[in-house]
This record gives sequence, C-alpha cells and structure tokens, in this order.
Amino acid sequence: MNAHDLRSARRPDPDQEMVDVAGYVLDGTIDSTEAYDTARYVLLDSLATAMMAMRFPECVKHLGPVVPGAVLPGGARVPGTSHELDPVQAAFAIGTQIRWLDFNDTWLAAEWGHPSDNLGSILAVADYLDRKAAREGGRRLTVREVLTWAIKAHEIQGCYALRNSFNRVGQDHVILVRLASTAVATAMLGGTREQVITAVSHSWIDNGALRTYRHAPNTGPRKSWAAGDACRRAVTHAINAVYRDVVGYPSALTAKTWGYYDVAFKGDAFQFERPFGSYVMENVLFKISFPAEFHAQTAVECAMRLHAAVAGRIDQIERVEIETQEAGMRIIDKTGPLADYADRDHCIQYMVAVPLIFGRLTADDYTDDVAADPRIDALRAKTVVRENPQFTRDYFDPGKRYIGNAVQVFFTDGTHTEKVTVDYPIGHRRRRAEGIPLLLRKFEGALRGHLPARQVRTILNATADPAGLDAMPIADFLGFFTL
Repeated sequence: MNAHDLRSARRPDPDQEMVDVAGYVLDGTIDSTEAYDTARYVLLDSLATAMMAMRFPECVKHLGPVVPGAVLPGGARVPGTSHELDPVQAAFAIGTQIRWLDFNDTWLAAEWGHPSDNLGSILAVADYLDRKAAREGGRRLTVREVLTWAIKAHEIQGCYALRNSFNRVGQDHVILVRLASTAVATAMLGGTREQVITAVSHSWIDNGALRTYRHAPNTGPRKSWAAGDACRRAVTHAINAVYRDVVGYPSALTAKTWGYYDVAFKGDAFQFERPFGSYVMENVLFKISFPAEFHAQTAVECAMRLHAAVAGRIDQIERVEIETQEAGMRIIDKTGPLADYADRDHCIQYMVAVPLIFGRLTADDYTDDVAADPRIDALRAKTVVRENPQFTRDYFDPGKRYIGNAVQVFFTDGTHTEKVTVDYPIGHRRRRAEGIPLLLRKFEGALRGHLPARQVRTILNATADPAGLDAMPIADFLGFFTL
C-alpha cells in the first residue's frame, strides 16, 4: 500500500494495482486458442442478447441519442437500430442492450458479474475507430483485435472478482465493468501507460454504485442499464485521458482517509488469486437456456426435469425445497410481493415455480401477464430455500467454479419426487461440447427474431468461418446488424 504522508503535497508513485492493469492491457500477450474461441462465442452470444432485448420497449427507449438530434453520422452504431452516436452514448446503448434480459455471460466468485458487459465500451470504441480509419485511409481494426480486448476486459473484471467482494460493502459489481472498460478503451484509443493509469485512477475516484436497485424492497430496472452506465463512464474517462490529457490521481486507491480503500473498502487492500492472463475467458459461464440470474440457473434446470412429474399435481404440492449456495441465499432468496420484471428475475422461488408449472422459463415469463397466474405466488409461498454448504464450497473452489442447486417437491399425500441436483449448468466450461451448439441456436434465433432474412444469412455465413471473421474489419461486421 502507498504510505503517503498526509501533510506532504508531493505526488506519490502510482498505486501498483493501477500500474499492473496498465501493463496488462498494453503489453499482455494472449496465446490461448481456447480463449480466442470462447471470446468469439462471447461476441456472438452478446449480440444475440442485444437482438433479443429489442423486443422490449423499456430497453429500446434507452438506445438513442442522449437528447433528440444529438447524433454523429459516421460515429458508433447501435446494433439492431439505425442509430449513429458518439462512442460515449453508444457504449451506454450497447451495454444496455447486452445486459437488459440478464441473458449474457457470467462470472461468479467473491464478487459476481457479467464480463461481456464490457463489450458495450469495446464495440462502441471499435466501431468509431474503424469507421474513422476507413474514411481516412488508416489501418482497419479487425474482429480478432476486438476479441483480444474482450479477453483482457474479461480478465481484469474476473480476476478482481475472485477475492474481492464489493457487494459486501454495498457496492454493485458494475464497478468492475467500469474499471476493465476504462483500461481497455484507453488502450484502444492509443493511450500511453501514463494515460491508462490516469483513466483508471478516475474510474476508482468515481467510487461505486449502490446495489440498492438489485435488492428488495427497491429492485428495479436500473439493474438492466447499470452496466451500460458503467460503459458510458469508462469511455468518458478514456477520452479525457487520451484526447484531453487530464491529470491523474496516483494514489486514488491508497491515499489515507480520502482514497478508495479507506472510503469504500473498510481500509482493506485488494487481494489477487492469480496474475492476469486468459483464465476468465476460458472459464466464463454462458447463459444458454434460461434468462435467469446465474445463481439460479441450475435450480431452473432441476425444475425443468421435475416438470413432467408435478405438472398435473400443482394443487397437491405441500412444499418445494431448494438447496442453493450462500451467494444465492443472499441475492435471490426473496419472499413477498414482486413488483416488476426486475424483481421476478432475481427471485429463485419465482424462477423455480414457473418451470415446475409450465415446463419453460423465457424472458416473457417475467412479464405482468404471466406473473398474474395465481399458481406462481401460491407455489412461491410453499417454497423453502436453504444453503447447502457443499454447494458453497464448490462455488469458491477454483478448480470447479460450480453453481449447484437441488430441488425436491413434496405432496400433501406424503409422497415426493426425487431430489434433483445439478452441480454446474450447461453454460459451464465442463459442458462446452453440449452447450455451444445450443448457444449457436440461441444466436440464430435471436437474429431471426429481429433482423431481415437477408441480413441473417449474411451474418450466419460470416460467423461460420472463424478465420474469415477474425480477419474482417469490425465496422464491416457490425454493419451487418444495422437497420
């Protein structure tokens, strides 16, 4: 920790944590084929979730210019729309699209989050830079380079999350989206080491958003655009550092009394499990089958397996027992009235009740129309949730990273179903062979649900050739998604 004398006005050396991030984004080499293959799927999956979100007016209303007419012809485009915006507002819009349905990738550890949220910043800056290069005859930015930036953003966010729990000090995980996106966007813009450190220092000085909007009794739709907000702020910091040469704050973390550690982290310094590499991208969790908060993914899978055995006996159910991890208990164990979509997709009882009754869980199942079915709340009231300590241990085990849940249903006549247990969901690294075909099906279905058939064919042809896709200028690829 930087032990700086409060009486001295001498600027200290930059905090090592910020130096390490700058060194990684500027000099880190990625040589993992698995990381690049996974990053390619992350890109497709994130664009799929963005296209799916276009069905929801509450999302779409956030996607345009900050005020009417504030457009930038030749700027960054918002996929699935005709918007051309400055990269700051485009980062907000794309980040909001990707996160809206809680259906993009996930990382779970001491802190949780969704590393592909960073694609809001990365795609906005990349499209802006590549379109500018095309106009000016400069060097084009390829999809492969975008995948490299995605790997690095995943790694920064995920490695910070391994040992550092921001939720335990009341802060939302999007603080790590802002950190990773700030570092990567500054490097993308051509920032020097000093400029990356400067931008990152501003990110930490912003402190963190409160998790109030994710928890009862205040759960609300801000959680669906919070990552977009972090992306927007990150690109602002990057532009300020590179184009405006703003002053940085070298002990933003460690300054006594006024630094982030003392103000927001109970005086503790960050802890790290491993150096930056490509571990997070290789092990990232995909949400493939269900748009559900990830701690409940395996619970939904359990409920789906039990549907046939209980669907005809819903009125005979005495209780439903769910075993989950400690994190699941803290985040999504929720009783009482659920106010809206955002409340429902963060309630494990709701996410189990729907598949038990209907044999499905889709984005539409969080709407008011479906939630009005009285059987759902009746089943929630009969549901007991408790921690399974083994699930918690496996959750934190770096060799497993499981997200286990178990579900069992008991009937009024004394009979019961088997207890169905799933240790890790279909989006887990250990189920890649099973999951990737379904992910590609999700991608194609999302495209067909929003884009004209001609554009869908063009995109599917491009993405079927990984080498060709990697070599493609990113603006050309994103142009396939423009309406």
